[in-house]
Formats: sequence, structure tokens, C-alpha cells
Amino acid sequence: MKTKNFIRIIELITIIAILSIFLTACTDKKSEQAKEIYTCPMHPSVISDKPGACPVCGMALVKKTNQKNVSSDELTILQSVSLSPTQRVIANVATETVKQQTIKQTINAVGVVDFAEPNLATITARFSGRVEKLFVNYTGEIVKKGQELFELYSPDLISAQNELLLAAKNKQEMLLQVARIRLNTHFGLSEQQISEIEKSNKILYSIPFHSPISGTVISKEIQEGQYVDEGIILYRIADLSKVWVYLDVYEKDIPFVKVGSPVQLTSEAFGSEIFKGIIFFIDPIVNSETRTLRVRTEFSNPSGKLKPQMYVSAQIITQIKNALVVPSSAILYTGKRKVVWVEVKENTFEPRDVVTGIQSEDKVEIISGLNPGDVVVISGGYLLDSESQLQNPSSVTPHQHETSKKEVANTENNDTSNEVTIIVNGGYSPSTITAQKGKKLKIHFERHDDIKCTDEIVFPDFNIKKYLTPHKITTIEITPKNSGEYRFHCGMDMLEGKVLVNE
Repeated sequence: MKTKNFIRIIELITIIAILSIFLTACTDKKSEQAKEIYTCPMHPSVISDKPGACPVCGMALVKKTNQKNVSSDELTILQSVSLSPTQRVIANVATETVKQQTIKQTINAVGVVDFAEPNLATITARFSGRVEKLFVNYTGEIVKKGQELFELYSPDLISAQNELLLAAKNKQEMLLQVARIRLNTHFGLSEQQISEIEKSNKILYSIPFHSPISGTVISKEIQEGQYVDEGIILYRIADLSKVWVYLDVYEKDIPFVKVGSPVQLTSEAFGSEIFKGIIFFIDPIVNSETRTLRVRTEFSNPSGKLKPQMYVSAQIITQIKNALVVPSSAILYTGKRKVVWVEVKENTFEPRDVVTGIQSEDKVEIISGLNPGDVVVISGGYLLDSESQLQNPSSVTPHQHETSKKEVANTENNDTSNEVTIIVNGGYSPSTITAQKGKKLKIHFERHDDIKCTDEIVFPDFNIKKYLTPHKITTIEITPKNSGEYRFHCGMDMLEGKVLVNE
């Protein structure tokens, strides 16, 4: 009897153990299923327990599962992100190795053609007299170097020649030498002309004036028979085979403009024809009104197509050799910061703050923050940022920034001016501006990027929604009626800024 009871007890214990194991397995399975959630890669605040579409942007929700293949010790504290192979494929995370190469940047500018100052000549009257003959009689006439322009009669010239002949006749060498020097330096006679006067013993009643350069007459100030005073300007002649072009360069492009950099010009007058020149001089002072720097460029103009005062469009080409370069899609712009995601281990990523230099089409120079050989994410970076927020909700991720009072106080636009410019380049800079209650505020959005996120700007409190044309300036006007804080954001509500309105 005792044996049977003992056996029943053993059977009961066995059944309880089996049930306990089964219940634990079920609980673990349900717990694991409960932890499986779906989120939007672009809007991590959207969370669902089943697949579907994001109610904000319409993107397909991505399942977030536990990371079993990577331990927590292998993840960089707080900001590192680990993806499963499946997640990586779904998120289309692609990488590329950082390398050194030559990068070129094109800076767009506008300018005006002008005369090359060294190729300008001014002809003045060396002495008082009357214009006897005029050989070049209209503005715009093309002349050759040495060509006669006019003849000038002067009693002073006749008197000076008489002194020469008298000194030669009396063989007074000192007076003869003084007379020769005066005729040469003051009246402009050549040594050959002076020698001929001495030999022929005949006086020249008028002397011709010649063009000192080949070029175009751009100014004619005399008429035949006119009396002129000593020093008066008679002609201006310009050699247009070489011209200067003055370009206006924005402040943000100043660091990339160097003397000797190549420049290409196009003009509406000649369609797609390209003229090539170089930067010759950079002004040391910025124009206080336009906030631009004047750059002087030099161009050969043998055909004469580039005419003074003509408007042109220019492209300044800056080239840097052995620069550290990444695709532009690798850069995530977060207002004042620029972030690149780096794959530190297989399927494990961490963010790096970088400082960028010049940008050329789809390439960006990295000044600091990366090293040659680093593997950077070139697509799927926004999903990594969203995943970072989900895996580490208590941490401050690269895209979570708050503008402190100190930052607002230090913005360039804190002077409550009625006009402000915001640079749109993956974010808004500055992201916080100030205004004055009841005063009209003009905001110029200067968009430098082509990403979808910054296509539109929205001011919900003013019922304004406007498209921002890439690489153009779009102006929006608002008049805040009340003091306080007014938010503006991109069309996808991922990027935002603030207008602080004072009394």
C-alpha cells in the first residue's frame, strides 16, 4: 500500500514538472511575441503590434525584434544600433568604404564684364594748341599701335623749335642739349624728328599724335579746329583682347575661392558657349549691403565677344587633391550637427559627428570625424536613427536636439530684424529666429539640398505650406499678432524650427 502511494506521489510530481515546463515555454513564447512591434523608419514615434502603413508618411511599417545575435556588451553604449540580417535587407542599409580622392566643387556666381585696366590708354594734350587735323573721328573705331590720331598746332612748339635751330647755328652745345630735351619730354617729339629739324633747318608747324596701343576708341573728346589746353583728355583707347570680369561671391563660398582657380563663363548672348579664365584678385572687404565678396577674373577675348558691361553667369571650380570623400547620401543633417553612421562590426553601427568641406555633385569632403577605411552607411541612415531611438529610448540620439536659451541668444537673427535668411541643408540653420509682435517678418529659405524631406515648409499657425525649390531662395512673409513661440517644420514633420516673438 505504501509502495503504491509512493508511486502515485512520484507520478504527480512528474506531471506537475511537465506542466510547469510547458507553461514556462508558452509564457516565453507569448512574451517574445508581445515584444515584436512594428514601427515607421521615418517616424519612430509610430508603433504598432501588427504590420501596416505609417499614418504620417504612408511607408510600410518595419518589424522590430529582439537582437539575439549581438550581445549588449558588443553594442556601443546608448547610441550604437544592431540590426539582424533580415532587418538590414528590409531597411536597404548599404555601405561604402571611405577613401581619399580628388574632389571638385563648382561655385555659381554672377558678374559683369569690364575693361582690363592695364590695357587702357589715355591720350592727353601735352601742350596748349589747336587741333589742325583729326584722323580718328568717332568712338568705337579700331586703331593700331602707332597710328596717327590727330595733329596739334602750337605757337609754343614753334618757339621751342626756333630755340633749337638758334642754338645749333651758334654751336652752343649746352643750350642745344636743353632745347632737344624740352622738345622730347614736353612736346613729345621723337629723337628722329628732332634730328630731321636740325638737318633740314625747317620748323614743324604742327606735330602728329599717335596711338600708344592697339585697341578700340572708347571715348573721343575733341573736334577738328578745337583749341585745347595742356593736360586735357582727348582720347581713351582700350585693348579688348583681354577683359576683366567682376564676380559677386556669397560669404559661405569665400573659403573655397582661391587666386588662380579656373573660372567658366556663359552669356545669354552666346548660348552654351563657354569662356575660360582664372581668378586674378580677391577683394579684402565684404560688401556690407549685399554680403558678397567681389572677385576679379581675367579672360582672353581675341574675338571680342565679351563686351564691357555685359552680364554673365560664372562657375568657379575649386579642386582639392587627396581629400577624404564620402557620398553625400551618407551625411545626415541635424541642424547644427552633421552625422555619419559607421559600421563598426558586422550589422553593428554607431553615429559619428563630422565636419564637412566642399561638396561636388554626389560627393562630400570630410575634414574631421572619419578615417580612411571606415565603412559608412550610404542608404538607410534614417532607419538606423529611428532604430537607435527604439533601442535606447532614454538616450539622446543624434537627431534629438533642443535649442537652449543660450543658443537662441547667440543666433545671428536675435536682433528682431524684419528680414532673415535660413539655410536649408538637411536641417534649418539657424533653427530658431526672433521676431517682433505686429511687425512683418520676411524669411528667405535658401535650400542647398535635394532630399525629399525638405521639399516643403509648413507654418501651421499661419496656415502656410510652400514648396522649396532646390538651390533657390523661397521667401515667406508672416506677421505674428501675438507674442510667444511659433513652430515651423518640413512637409514630413521630421525637421523643425521656431520663431520666438517678442513684445
